[in-house]
Amino acid sequence: MKILITTDVYKPIINGVVISTYNLYEQLKKRGHDVKILTLSNTRTSYKSEDFYYIGSLPVRVYPQARMTVKPFHHYIKEIINWKPEIIHTQTEFTTSLYARQIAYRLHIPMVHTYHTMYEDYTHYIFPSKRVGKKAVALFSKHVLDKADEVIVPTNKVMGALKSYGVKRDIIEIPTGIHLEKFSEEINPEEKAEMKKSLKISEKDSVLVTIGRLGKEKNINELVNLMKPLSREDRDIKLLVVGDGPVRKELEEHTKTLGLEKFIIFTGMVSQDDVHKYYHLGDIFISASTSETQGLTYIEAMASGLPLICRKDECLQDVVEDEFNGFTFENEREFIDKIELLLEDKSKLALFKKNAVIKAQKFSVEEFGRQVEELYIRVINNRHR
Repeated sequence: MKILITTDVYKPIINGVVISTYNLYEQLKKRGHDVKILTLSNTRTSYKSEDFYYIGSLPVRVYPQARMTVKPFHHYIKEIINWKPEIIHTQTEFTTSLYARQIAYRLHIPMVHTYHTMYEDYTHYIFPSKRVGKKAVALFSKHVLDKADEVIVPTNKVMGALKSYGVKRDIIEIPTGIHLEKFSEEINPEEKAEMKKSLKISEKDSVLVTIGRLGKEKNINELVNLMKPLSREDRDIKLLVVGDGPVRKELEEHTKTLGLEKFIIFTGMVSQDDVHKYYHLGDIFISASTSETQGLTYIEAMASGLPLICRKDECLQDVVEDEFNGFTFENEREFIDKIELLLEDKSKLALFKKNAVIKAQKFSVEEFGRQVEELYIRVINNRHR
């Protein structure tokens, strides 16, 4: 099968869309398909590298890392049309989605789309009114998705949102898969000790870890506030915040205002090749975000053997199982109670760690690739009929 995947964001940028797109590309290639990716360059220069077409683009102040091109028809599009893909899978809703529609129209081939991002949680970057922002997202999403033959969502939460927007196309839930083996491997004890030393984490410290982009929608500020009642001079506890983003400086200032510099550590940006090591510095993974579509970091944390304590959210329905691999919380008291329960009951913490690894197996890249391939075959057959 010849498969074209389009996305506005790709490597060297690292986020959930990029990880999902690359894992899908890799799995489809392993399953014997001919796959190409059409994406945007991080500069104005267009170039091609093996299966990847990069079209020159400019940054736009719509949402973080957004880019667009002003070229309505690029010569790479003609080259792709001559290659004659049998199906197109769009991963983003903007520039490359328009290219995908051109190609699909000219070749009379089906197009499926994965809706990765809950844009209504990002409207503060554009609209001062959340109500107006949500209405705009609903209209835009319906306009884009009703042009696809079928829509993939990673969780039931996203499916519910799209149905509330009035999307008429068939919607199927396929959880994004990740490479579990990378996260399940323990890091070298000497390297682990050296990393802890450089971050000023002692061997007796209990470490809460959160990993990801530091944006307003990730609600890291709440985690900082929650550390205040947990921090006492007689308690050896640290919060490790791994990642960078637009609100990092604001978070660091807030940490100082609360007098929590001893208890909260900001690593800044770390290499993608090293991210898995930071999970293994922690005892529990925590998050207060309600803007996730699936939350790949939650799955990475489970594969690393970390129980989860996360703010209750519909996307966690199949991820966090209370009293098995972690807990969800709705207020400060619940958060503190669950943290203290796991840190004081070492046998329960050890059991939850084992259960987290078991739970993560559901989200393997192999299962992800198999389900998407199955969908392609069905959509192509339906189009032929």
